[in-house]
Amino acid sequence: MSETIFSKIIRKEIPAKVVYEDDQCLAFYDVAPQAPVHVLVIPKKPIESLEQLTAEDAPLMGHLWQVIQRVARQERVAESGYRVVVNCGHQGGQSVDHLHFHILGGRDLAWPPG
Repeated sequence: MSETIFSKIIRKEIPAKVVYEDDQCLAFYDVAPQAPVHVLVIPKKPIESLEQLTAEDAPLMGHLWQVIQRVARQERVAESGYRVVVNCGHQGGQSVDHLHFHILGGRDLAWPPG
């Protein structure tokens, strides 16, 4: 996997407003928010996208979903509702080649999204 901005954020070479961190993942505010609450959750393991996941990543993925739930509660959007988005590939809107989950909330979100 090539070097990404997220790799640099994980190594603390680029600052980010971190809302959660443990040995497996990092959650921080998006620099170009699309909703009042817009947090990214990324694994520290370098995984390019959903398409590169393997069976051995199942425990990590379960952990990421638990962190997403925790962050949504922490950001006070769990009760009112929120959206979790994972873009995959160029046409899917993925702009950074490092798996990441967007937590969006704090307002009514339209459907369809794109």
